[in-house]
Amino acid sequence: MLAHTLQSIAQRAADTKLSRRGFLLAAAATTTGLAVGFRPASADTAAKAAVSPFESYVEIAKDGSVTVLSSQFDMGQGAYHGLATLVVEELGVGWDRVSVQGAYGNAALYGNLAWGGAAQGTGGSTSMVSSWQRYRQAGAAAREMLKAAAAEAWGVPVSEITVSEGLLSHAGSGRSADIGDFAEAAANLPVPAEVALKNPSDWTQIGNPDLRRYDRVGKTRGEQDFTLDVRLPGMLTAVMIHPPKFGATVASFDAAEAKQSPGVVDVVAIPRGVAVVGRDMWSALKARDLVTVEWDESQAETRGTDEILSEYRALADQAPAAMARNDGDVATALANADKVLEASFEFPFLAHAAMEPLNAVAQMNEDGTLEIWGGHQLPDLYQYLAAVTAEIDPQKVRLHIMKSGGGFGRRAVADGDVVVESVAIAKAIGWQAPVKVQWTRENDMRGGRYRPAYVHKLRAGLDADGKLIAYEDHIVGQSIVKGTPFESALVHNGVDHTSVEGASNLPYKVPNLSVGLTTTDVKVPVLWWRSVGSTQNAYAGEVFIDEVAEAAGADPVEFRLGLLTDKPRHAEVLRLAAEKAGWGKPLPEGRHLGVAVHESFASFVAQVAEVSVDGGDIRVHRVVCAVDCGTAINPDTIRAQIEGGIGFGLGAIMSEEITLTGGEVDQGNFDSYEPLRIDAMPEVEVHIVQSDAPPTGVGEPGVPPIGPAVANAVFRATGRRLRMLPFRKGMTA
Repeated sequence: MLAHTLQSIAQRAADTKLSRRGFLLAAAATTTGLAVGFRPASADTAAKAAVSPFESYVEIAKDGSVTVLSSQFDMGQGAYHGLATLVVEELGVGWDRVSVQGAYGNAALYGNLAWGGAAQGTGGSTSMVSSWQRYRQAGAAAREMLKAAAAEAWGVPVSEITVSEGLLSHAGSGRSADIGDFAEAAANLPVPAEVALKNPSDWTQIGNPDLRRYDRVGKTRGEQDFTLDVRLPGMLTAVMIHPPKFGATVASFDAAEAKQSPGVVDVVAIPRGVAVVGRDMWSALKARDLVTVEWDESQAETRGTDEILSEYRALADQAPAAMARNDGDVATALANADKVLEASFEFPFLAHAAMEPLNAVAQMNEDGTLEIWGGHQLPDLYQYLAAVTAEIDPQKVRLHIMKSGGGFGRRAVADGDVVVESVAIAKAIGWQAPVKVQWTRENDMRGGRYRPAYVHKLRAGLDADGKLIAYEDHIVGQSIVKGTPFESALVHNGVDHTSVEGASNLPYKVPNLSVGLTTTDVKVPVLWWRSVGSTQNAYAGEVFIDEVAEAAGADPVEFRLGLLTDKPRHAEVLRLAAEKAGWGKPLPEGRHLGVAVHESFASFVAQVAEVSVDGGDIRVHRVVCAVDCGTAINPDTIRAQIEGGIGFGLGAIMSEEITLTGGEVDQGNFDSYEPLRIDAMPEVEVHIVQSDAPPTGVGEPGVPPIGPAVANAVFRATGRRLRMLPFRKGMTA
C-alpha cells in the first residue's frame, strides 16, 4: 500500500541493488552468543565495524536457540514465517529452535527496500520483496561464521564442515557440536566479505509445499499475545468518545457524573475527542455513557452518502480535472467507432473491520523512557509522533511490536491514530500509570479511515470488425494522501497514484486509451484498504471489458488474450485459471462462470468464479485462481493469503458498505456491516505459477479479481450487469 509513497520520499529505490556486493555484513558478540546484521553498503555504514545485538537480523544464543528480528510487521499475513523461512534455509536449523520478534529503530537495517530503504514499514505486499536477499544473506553469514569457529577449534578445513538441524559436523573426524556451542566464538571472527547462497536445487524450506507456519500451533491454542492481551501492573484502560461527525471538535464536556462512577480514574479531553479512564474497561464503558459532550461542528462533514455520490455522478459527466494516462486520440476514435458502449460504476466507503479493534498501551518510566505496545505498522513514524506528543526525544521512545489481529492497511496511518491517543491520555493524567486505549467495535467502525467511495464513467469504441479501438475511464473520488505527509510524493499533476492504480496501467492493448481523475473534497477520513485503488479499478475495468467482449461477440477469455499479446504473465495466469476451471466445458444446471485478470503489487492473478443465482440471491460455489508471484517462498502461505483475499473481497462486493446520514456513520457493528459469513465462503483452488523471478506480493493481489469474476458470472446467469456495489444494492437497483 505504501510502496509508492515512501519510494518517492526516499528517492532511492532505483539505486538499491539487491546483490551480495550491495550490502555490508556485520556481527557482534553478545551476552548470549552471536548477532548478525546486514545493511545496504555505503561510506557511512562501511565505517561501522559492527552492529549492536539490537541492530541485527539473526541472534543465536548459547543454548542454540535462534531469534529472527523482523523488519516487517505481522498482522496475520505470515510475514514472520516468511522471513524465518529465509533464515532457516540458509542457516541450517530446525524450526523447533526458531522464534521471531519485531524489530525497529534502525532504518539503515530495517528500512523497507521496496520503498527505497529510508524508512521502516510494512505494506504494499512488500515484505518478501524487501527481505528476500538480506535475510538469506544474514542466515548464510551466520552459518559460515559458525563453521569457521568450529574449523578453528577442531583444526580442520572449514570446507569440510556442514550444518544441518542446528548441528555442526565434520565427517572426517566424527566431531559434531551444537551451533550454540560456537555462537560466542563465531561472533569474534571476521565477517565474510561475501557469502554464497544455496542453489535453488538445494532448497528444502523455500518453495516447500508441505511447510506450515511455525506459529500456527500457538495461535490455534490461543497462546499468541496481541495488544488486546497486554496487562501491566497498575494499568488503566481508556475508552474514547469520538465526534459523531468527521471534522468536529470538542467544544465542552461535562463529566461530573461519570467521575463519580465506580472504577473511574479520570475523564480528559485530547485532540481526538474525550477519553474516559478507568481501572478496567467495563468501568470506563459504563461511565462513558454518563459523559455529555458539546461538539463544534462548524468544520464538520454534514452530508450523507447519497448527497456525496450525487455530486460524484455530476462530476463524472464533466471532463476530468487531471489525466493519468492519455494514449492516442480517444475522442476521435470514439467519434469514428462503429459501436460505442458506456457504463457507470459506483463504489461505497468500506471499513477495514479487522477482528482486533484498534488499541495501544503507553507507559512512562521513571528514567524518562516511554514504552508503547501496539500494532506498529510504521514504527519510524509512530516513534516520532509519540515523541512529539510526549514532548521527549524520539530516542527515548521504545516500541513493543505486537502481532495484530488483522490490519488490511488500517494500522498504517499518517497521524499515528490510536498510538498517539494512548500517549496523549497517559500524559493528560500526569503519567500516573500505564494506559491502554481500547476501541470498541463501534469506535472502530465509525472511526473513519475508510476505503474511499468512487464513481467511474467508462466508454469504449469498437470498429466494424469488433476490435477495441478506444477506451476511456473517468474516475471520481477522494485522495487517500491529500493533506498527509505523503501528498507531495504521491500526487503529481493533480493525480493521486492510489486513486488510479489498476486503471492507469490497464494491460490491454488499445491504441486510444485515456484515464482521467477528478479528486473530490470530502471530509470523511480515508485510507489505503487491502489492494487500495485496484479494489475498485479492477472491478470497473474487468466488468466493462467483459461487456466489450460481449458486444464484440467474442469469448471473454479469448477476447482478453487477444489484447494481452505483449503481456505474457497476464496471459499465462488467465490461461491457467481458465483451463483449471474447465472454461468452455459443460457445467451443472444453473451454474455459470465469470473471469477476471489483474496485476497488483507486481503479482498477476486470474480468477474464474462459478456462480448460481436464485432470485436476488447470488451463491459463489467455486473459485479457481492462478497466481504468478515470482519465487514462491511459502506456497502454503500464498494459498492462504489468496483464499483469505477472496473471502475478504467477496464480503466487500456482496454486502459491505459504510453509509452516512447527515454526516454521521450509520453502521456500528457486524449486525449492520456484514462481512462474508462462513457459510458463504466458496471452495477455492489456488494454482501457483512456477517461477524463478524474485518474489512479489501476495497479501493483497487476491482481492481485486474476485468481484469482477463473480459479477461477470452473474451476467451470464441473469443478463444483468452489476455496476453498483454492494451486490445486495445492485441487484435491487
